[in-house]
Amino acid sequence: MPRSLNLTRHCLGLDTRIECVVLPLAGSAGLWTLICAAGMSGAQPSTIKAQGPFRGPCAAQSILADIAESLHGMGYELSTDVPIWRLHIQAELRRLNAERGHHVGDFQFQPET
Repeated sequence: MPRSLNLTRHCLGLDTRIECVVLPLAGSAGLWTLICAAGMSGAQPSTIKAQGPFRGPCAAQSILADIAESLHGMGYELSTDVPIWRLHIQAELRRLNAERGHHVGDFQFQPET
């Protein structure tokens, strides 16, 4: 199973697109995430969603396969088009990594005396 998929659907004269990518999260914990961007082809994504974290890429790829199968049942087809929303997906990965980097309590309080 690949670590990324581009899916498209043509319906009522409109082309919708979904790009999904399995990516490692920062740190050495071996955690991975699945990020999907969806919207109209030729426009900015209207939504970006992340699933996970997963322990290892295989677990995330399994979820990606399940999502692809479900979307195929809704009329989406695999596309060989070049990914157009990689920057949006990378921004979401940076946001997720930043959230994971904040540890409440990892500070030392030193009041002025």
